[in-house]
Amino acid sequence: MTNLEESLSRELLRTNRSGAYSCSTIVDCNTRKYHGLLVVPVPELDEENHVLLSSLDPTVIQHGAAFNLGLHKYQGNNFSPKGHKYIREFDCDKVPTTVYRVGGVVLRKEVVFQHYEDRILIRYTLIDAHSETKLQFRPFLAFRSVRQFTHENSTASRDYAAVENGIRTCMYAGYPDLYMQFSKENTFVFQPDWYRGIEYPKEQERGYASTEDLYVPGYFEMDIKKGESIVFAASTSESKPKGLKRLFDKEVAERSPRDNFFHCLVNAAHQFHNRAKNDDRYILAGYPWFKCRARDTFVALPGLTLSIEEPDYFILVMKTMARGLREFMEGKPVTVKVSEMEQPDVPLWCIWAIQQYAKEYSIEECLKIFGKLVADIMKYIIGERHPNLVLKDNGLLWTDGRDKAVTWMNSTANGRPVVPRTGYIVEYNALWYNALKFAASLAMVKDDSEASADYESKAEKCKDAFLSTFMNQYGYLYDFVDDTKVDWSVRPNMVFAVALDYSPLNMEQKKSVLDICTRELLTPKGLRSLSPKSSGYNPMYVGPQTQRDYAYHQGTAWPWLGGFYMEACLKLYKRTRLSFIERQMVGYEDEMQQHCLGTIPELFDGNPPFQGRGAISFAMNVGELLRTLELLEKYKY
Repeated sequence: MTNLEESLSRELLRTNRSGAYSCSTIVDCNTRKYHGLLVVPVPELDEENHVLLSSLDPTVIQHGAAFNLGLHKYQGNNFSPKGHKYIREFDCDKVPTTVYRVGGVVLRKEVVFQHYEDRILIRYTLIDAHSETKLQFRPFLAFRSVRQFTHENSTASRDYAAVENGIRTCMYAGYPDLYMQFSKENTFVFQPDWYRGIEYPKEQERGYASTEDLYVPGYFEMDIKKGESIVFAASTSESKPKGLKRLFDKEVAERSPRDNFFHCLVNAAHQFHNRAKNDDRYILAGYPWFKCRARDTFVALPGLTLSIEEPDYFILVMKTMARGLREFMEGKPVTVKVSEMEQPDVPLWCIWAIQQYAKEYSIEECLKIFGKLVADIMKYIIGERHPNLVLKDNGLLWTDGRDKAVTWMNSTANGRPVVPRTGYIVEYNALWYNALKFAASLAMVKDDSEASADYESKAEKCKDAFLSTFMNQYGYLYDFVDDTKVDWSVRPNMVFAVALDYSPLNMEQKKSVLDICTRELLTPKGLRSLSPKSSGYNPMYVGPQTQRDYAYHQGTAWPWLGGFYMEACLKLYKRTRLSFIERQMVGYEDEMQQHCLGTIPELFDGNPPFQGRGAISFAMNVGELLRTLELLEKYKY
């Protein structure tokens, strides 16, 4: 904790399951513009999250001497006030807990984010003190979008109003009031000032502007006795100070421990939950900058819910997503807050997610809840009603991805896809074959033998065309085939043809494809997005935005693809590969102590030491690892 090279690279995330979050490093020094103690959506302004309260600096005062426990990085590599040097202990098994020692004073700080409310709660407990002790708290306010910075200006309002045991204030019109209150009476000293030149090194690394000024309206001051606890609440609505201690205890009791790999992933899974005000349920694609995306939702959903025995949330999210998908299929405006519903593979991933429900519970139960949705999606695709999905005479799906990215490999540079995957795309058609076979099995359960036979005949046609189109003489699958070109790149998308329940490949072909994935794409952190033997291999996701865009899908490793790879291994080799898969999972277990504690980042460099990069917590990765753990259990017993 006292070595900043070690501690500043480790982050902590807390969420309220309604879109708001609190995020910083484990020493409370913000290193990104996305960091903040209270970061909330402000729908009246825009679609973004907004940092209201950037940080809260506590100061211990004894015998007239002040010891500030805060930490900020300023320009010129200056850190002040260096409160990290007082940290003696840190633990986040249940709630993040930091113990500070200043001479004879031992102060414990614990933090929780209230579920479904925009309210962060911090409990300070004086464990030990040999003489009278005072605490001061300085709030650093930003009132800005996570995409921007705030700078000293004369427009910011300095007005505040006293509320019970605290104040409320609002820096700019359009923002909600920020309430800062304590469970104990205190004195607020109005001492407005701007702290200038605070620097965010993570933004520097990414080639962005990286400095801002933060406004401090003054400080709160109060006495504290040995053994006493004080709870601070920052919220967009007024708190009841008398109930804060009880509320804090209640929130702690609801937290699941993060005492092992599985529990960490379950905790991370719950952080992606997003309950809207109208009670729609969503899955956030990742933190801190992703919103809800259609493909990510369907890929992540089975792992985040079914694999941890939470089918109710699966059904709630599917209900919201089905409404949005139907609106899109019927040409109506999409009313759900999900982006990329228009991507051609979204209906295919939706069917895959429903198929996981059928496997987990029963095909009869699945037919009852989702049968009509599956049938409607199949009609929609077969009827070629999607604006960018054509069912060709050979039984394969064709899509145009030359000018706009249409797959999960969606990075763009200068307005064009970096990887222009177009024509017959390998995972589209693997998913399509799987969807046809699954729809046929649903139709059989429904006693609709005519529909089942129709799906089966389409699947047979698709299978023949799949093999003649994608299988090459070197034993792997082309990534995509267009009228004008065949893409020889060795990419991980072919693994879906082995991992899905229904595959157009025979056993020998599956083994050949999986062997090439193992030899050329496998890393301890998932599958590389491109083989080192293929041209354009660029495995290091570093530097300015353009440089990162060119590396994003050109060699970086993705854990969620590793999930499908491990599923393919278990399906092909069953128990003989159990120890191999367990060793793969150990590579992810190490990550629980790195980057953002207790979760998995978006991607990793494709070369050693396989450094974690991108978003600090990514839903598809967490979901697929949970699904793999469940598969392991099934094959073990």
